[in-house]
Amino acid sequence: MNSADPASTSSFLQLGEYRNTGYTPGASLVCRVLWYVVNEAVFRTGWFPFSALKRALLRLFGATIGPGVVIKPHVNIKFPWRLAVGEQSWIGEEAWIDNLDRVSIGQNCCVSQGVYLCTGGHDPRQPSFPLVTRPIVIGDGVWVGARALVLGGVTIENNAVVAAGTTVNKNVAGNDLVVGAAGVSKGPVRP
Repeated sequence: MNSADPASTSSFLQLGEYRNTGYTPGASLVCRVLWYVVNEAVFRTGWFPFSALKRALLRLFGATIGPGVVIKPHVNIKFPWRLAVGEQSWIGEEAWIDNLDRVSIGQNCCVSQGVYLCTGGHDPRQPSFPLVTRPIVIGDGVWVGARALVLGGVTIENNAVVAAGTTVNKNVAGNDLVVGAAGVSKGPVRP
């Protein structure tokens, strides 16, 4: 950047002004701390490969989990009380369900290894960088391929396929196949 350019000499973002007002994690501090310990000890490790135990623990912490759900090792789930997974669905190794908002996964879905479901972000148009959360809805019979990224506010309708490595930032119609990354310039983000 040119040093005469005002954008190069000062930061638009003022992270010291960030306030997490208006957002609640949805559970008490004690519950969140207990979940953190369980998540680290049982879900994020490879020591407990047993899906029945994981289903029971998720239900204990308020998740809606259907029968036959398979949860592989090294899965990270932010808040189980904001999670619903339909029967016979699979959550692959190293999947990260970053559910600051509600995540609903239908029945007979495959959320493959390394998938990142991200319901939270920030508004870059405001210097205080406020938190923005939006839910993710994944319909029945959906396959989200390895290392895909699904952003908040997205609905993936029944029987759609998200190819490996795809970034999903808008709704996906039923029976559609989506491939690739969204990298098209939309113009300036700030005034």
